[in-house]
Amino acid sequence: MNELLNKRRAGVLLHITSLPGADKSGDLGENAYHFVNFLHSAGITVWQTLPLGMTHADGSPYQCVSAHAGNPNLISIEALVNKGWLQLSEKCEECKGTPKFNKTCLVTKAFNGFLERAEQADKDSFAQFCQDKAFWLEDFALFLALRNEFNEKCWNEWPEYFKERDSWAIKEARSRLSGQIECIKFEQYVFFQQWMALKAYANQKGVLLFGDIPIFVSYDSADVWANRDVFKLDGTGNMSVVAGVPPDYFSETGQRWGNPHYNWGYLKKTGFNWWVERMRTQLEQFDILRIDHFRGLEAAWEIPASEPTAQRGEWVGAPGKALLNAIKSELGAIPLVAEDLGIITAEVEALRDEFGLPGMKILQFAFGGDHDNPYLPNNYEKNCVVYTGTHDNDTTVGWSEHLSADEKKYVYDYLGNPLASLHCALIQAALASVANLAVIPMQDILELGSEHRMNTPGTVNGNWQWRFQWDQLSPERAGRLAHLVELFNRNVSH
Repeated sequence: MNELLNKRRAGVLLHITSLPGADKSGDLGENAYHFVNFLHSAGITVWQTLPLGMTHADGSPYQCVSAHAGNPNLISIEALVNKGWLQLSEKCEECKGTPKFNKTCLVTKAFNGFLERAEQADKDSFAQFCQDKAFWLEDFALFLALRNEFNEKCWNEWPEYFKERDSWAIKEARSRLSGQIECIKFEQYVFFQQWMALKAYANQKGVLLFGDIPIFVSYDSADVWANRDVFKLDGTGNMSVVAGVPPDYFSETGQRWGNPHYNWGYLKKTGFNWWVERMRTQLEQFDILRIDHFRGLEAAWEIPASEPTAQRGEWVGAPGKALLNAIKSELGAIPLVAEDLGIITAEVEALRDEFGLPGMKILQFAFGGDHDNPYLPNNYEKNCVVYTGTHDNDTTVGWSEHLSADEKKYVYDYLGNPLASLHCALIQAALASVANLAVIPMQDILELGSEHRMNTPGTVNGNWQWRFQWDQLSPERAGRLAHLVELFNRNVSH
C-alpha cells in the first residue's frame, strides 16, 4: 500500500467545473484556490475531482477527446490577463461583446499576446513543454485542428486520406494548419501551467489532489485515431464490440458506453507502453489516482456494436496483472485506488488485493441485503475508501427522501438512532469508520437534494452541470465539518 493511502484522512469530492464563478464553468482561477483554503481550514487533506480531459458536446469527463490533454474550458482567463498576454477590453465579432464567455477566442488572443509580449523564460518554457509532451501533443494538436476543420465530425467520417493518416496528407495538414496547431499546443501549455500551479499550492497547504482515470477512452479521440492498433477495430477502423456494463443498480438495461475495447495482445507485445505513458501523464497532475471501472482490468463486458443496449454481451478476460506489473515496474508503487463497484468477482478482488489497492465503499449501498453487505461499516478494513455517495449517485439528502419508513428505521437503528438528520448521520458514519480515507461529495456537505446531483447514469441530458455557490457554505456547515474531521482523527498532515 502506498504511504499516502496508509494514513487516516478526510476528502471532498468536487469537480473543477462545479466551482463558483462568473463564467459558464468553474475554472482554475481564484475560486479553486479559495476551495483549497476551505479544505485546509477544515483539516481535509484530499481533494478528489473527476477526469480533467477535454470533453465532447455532452460534457462528460468520462468521454474525452484525449487521454492526455486537459480541458481548455478549465483555463482561468483572469490568469492570462494577469500574465499580460490578454486584455479583456479587446473585442471581436466571435465574442459579440462578451469575450470572457468565448474561451477559444480569448486563448487565441492570449497566444498572440504571448508571442508579442511574453518573457523569454516563458517562451522557453512553452518550447520545453512542447518537446516533453510531443509523444501525445503532436497527434492531439493535429487531430483537434482537423476535427475543427471538419465541423467536429468523428474521425471515421473524415476524408479517407486523413482517416487513414496517409503520410502526405498528414504532412500537408501540419503545414497548412500550423498556426492553429501551435495555438492548440499553447492552450495545453496554459492548462498544464495553471493546473500544476494549483497543485503546488494545494500541496503546500497539505492538500493532496486525487484524480480519476476512465478505464476506456472515447472512440472519437486522438488516441484511437493515432493508435488504432491499441484498440479492437476492424480493417476499416470501425468497432465490432463496444464497452459498457450489464444491468445493475444504476440501470435495468445496463450501460452502453460505446467505447472501443483494448487490443490486449498488441498492448502486451509493446510492454503496455500506451497505458504506462497515460499513467505517467496522470501522475504528474495528481497525488492519488483512481482507476474507474477497475473490474475491466480483469474482464470487461463486450457488447456487439449493433446492440442498442448493454443487456446482451459477454465478459472477456483482460491481463490486469501483467498491466499493473508493467505500470509498477516503470512508475513504482503509485497511490492507486480501485473503483470496484458493480458486479465484482473473486478474481477481481484477488487482482485488487494482490497489488494492495484500496477499494471503494458506498454508504448508500449499505442498507439493503444481509449483515454481510460489504458496504456496512462493520465489514470494512482499513485499506479502503468510503463515500456517502459518488458522482453517479443521488445526493444523500435525495437518497434519504426516497427511503421507506422501514428503510429509514433500519439506517437509524444501525447508526445508533442519532439525533442528526439521516444525511448528516451518514457523513458522520463515513468519517467515524475504520477506512483510511473518507470522501464526502460537496453536495452532501451543503445538504442539497436530488436536483443537485452530478450525473444520472444511463441518461444523456442534464448531467455534469452542477455548481455550488459560496453562500451555500455557511460558517455553521464549515465548522461542523471541521469538528467531525478532528473528532474522528482525520486532520493529518502529509
